[in-house]
Amino acid sequence: MLWSDPENEPPKELRDTQDMLRRLGVFVALAMILTMLVIGVR
Repeated sequence: MLWSDPENEPPKELRDTQDMLRRLGVFVALAMILTMLVIGVR
């Protein structure tokens, strides 16, 4: 790879989408844990 090659970085839209999906995945995981706790309490 030459020093003059462009950066191998995804476009901003793709990075934003990946960040959103990551946050959504964390939110879904927390919601599932909370749901299991609520079901377990009953």
